[in-house]
Amino acid sequence: MAESVVRFLINQLSTLLSQEITLLGELKSDVQFIKDELSSMKAFLREAEAKEDNDSQLQEWLKQVREVAYDTEDVLDDFICRFARGYMDGFCGKFGKIYNSIKNLKARHQISLETKDIKARVGKISARHQRYQSLYGTRERGFSSSRQVNADFDIHAQSLFIEEAPLVGIDKPKAELISKILEDHSQLRVVSVVGMGGLEKTTLVKKVYDDAAVKKQFQNHAWITVSQNFQFSDIIKNLIQQLYNEIRQPVPPQVESMDVLMLSEFVKDFLQEKRYILVLDDVWSIDAWEAIKCVLLDCNITSRVVLTTRIADVASASCLGSLDSVYKMEPLSDEESWTLFCNRTFQSNDCPSNLEEVAKKVLKKCEGLPHAIVAIGGVLALKDKENTDEWKMILHGFGGESDGSGKLDRMKRDDGRLVTCGFHDFLCEITVSKSKEQSFTTVATRYHTRWPENVRHLAIHNFTNNPQEISSLKCLRSVVIFGYEDPLTATFLSKFLYGDPKLLKVLDLYGAKLDSIPKQVFKLFHLRYLSLNGTGVKIIPKSIGRLQNLEVIDLTRTNVTELPVEILNLRKLRSLWLGGVGDYSNEHADWGCKCPLRIGKLICLETLYNIEADCDKIVPEIGNFMQLQQLSIT
Repeated sequence: MAESVVRFLINQLSTLLSQEITLLGELKSDVQFIKDELSSMKAFLREAEAKEDNDSQLQEWLKQVREVAYDTEDVLDDFICRFARGYMDGFCGKFGKIYNSIKNLKARHQISLETKDIKARVGKISARHQRYQSLYGTRERGFSSSRQVNADFDIHAQSLFIEEAPLVGIDKPKAELISKILEDHSQLRVVSVVGMGGLEKTTLVKKVYDDAAVKKQFQNHAWITVSQNFQFSDIIKNLIQQLYNEIRQPVPPQVESMDVLMLSEFVKDFLQEKRYILVLDDVWSIDAWEAIKCVLLDCNITSRVVLTTRIADVASASCLGSLDSVYKMEPLSDEESWTLFCNRTFQSNDCPSNLEEVAKKVLKKCEGLPHAIVAIGGVLALKDKENTDEWKMILHGFGGESDGSGKLDRMKRDDGRLVTCGFHDFLCEITVSKSKEQSFTTVATRYHTRWPENVRHLAIHNFTNNPQEISSLKCLRSVVIFGYEDPLTATFLSKFLYGDPKLLKVLDLYGAKLDSIPKQVFKLFHLRYLSLNGTGVKIIPKSIGRLQNLEVIDLTRTNVTELPVEILNLRKLRSLWLGGVGDYSNEHADWGCKCPLRIGKLICLETLYNIEADCDKIVPEIGNFMQLQQLSIT
């Protein structure tokens, strides 16, 4: 998670440095230093997170990185909240600027001190990063199809870091796959490895790809992760980069400006008369395979393409040649699953007798998926082996029946739209555990009504009206309510908001028992998402115009029938959901909401739902919505 937190922060710092240079003043150099240092660590963070479970020093270092990133984000958002607010024109506006300038001199000094403290912490963390980088020998890998343009974390990269020792049941499939690759056939041959997610297809193919006999057989080697959102030009450029890295030559500069056809011909020319092995990892569509296939030459000199996919049709479509073959991966046997689980959880082949029963029930939920077993084993390895009740609590937390048969791979749809989805039980437990451990997300339930002061994301589930004493919510960024029996009340919400969550960006009050919006909501300068869906709110006050960063407002299934003219101040608004649902003359009915004149000033709108039509006044305004993608008129 540290890598994603840092990446998000770097984007924020870049925006601040490019758009608010005057506002930053003397802070600019410190902010630039923090950004540069964090940027230099970003690549190493992926590798460190893959290895942290077995290294307490790395765990502590990553914790420090997360904390300094969170603290930087807090200081940054506080700075924007204090100094980037807009003011009215005229005398009142000028007076407001002077008053706030005097008022904020002390605040600016305080933020300057906090920034310098963060700068010093980042410097120390960076020094430790240099030592760890030397110790672990990190190096750039060219496996991602969009590494140059997309730094998003690729979950398949995790499989590339799994050490040889804990792997179980891989020897036989590895030998079979190597045999298929090294068979003495002179033509180009495709081998597709297919199986459901979590079977470690990537891990298996990586072991084959790195095998000495396989390496020796081919002149050129390349590994491309294709993924769902692949870009063909990025894939080809990545392939070219790897091919030139292997021969220790720079990529010709003209490659960068080539179109798709020129890139394809360039690759064909390079591979002419060469024996190559190319891995295409995580292929999701036949179209992706067909596009890449066009650049693969068959020069009758024993080249190989190895493809991994979850989709049987993709595997079949890639193996139409007489020499091609599909290799179907199967889940681990019960014996193999138990061996892997014990190795991962207890660092041995034995399980303590007091935990054997509950351990087998946990293991059953993993359904023989190596990735699942390794992940849940890593979580359980940190638990007290003497505390059987703690393990039983974890099993209960998976959901489903305690016999280990529960699943969470369900989806719920409404009018064709995906509303909710579930996932593997073990993944739910890992996500909740990691989020809690890193103070990222806390779920407040009727049984657990306390949360840490530094919580950043709070989910209120099965709400009880006896929460903890709320002292401070200074780090809170989002609040979501779901799955409750007793609706959240206005009394609790007012008390909650007095905790001063001034950096809050998401407030989802779905189904709350409200007749009006608490006035504290309109002090949330950073608020971007506000949902009052299913509440009893009747009126949107003029104060809504203060929330100038709002991007989404959801007023569906409320009693709001008209919006104030102040809504036009929300120039960043992208989605506006309106309209009530109920009985009208004993029939189910939807009704819309009246909007102010000149609604067309909201030029960033992409979604406008259930606006009440007034042909003479409102309809002509719709032509101003140049970015509109969804429109519903009643």
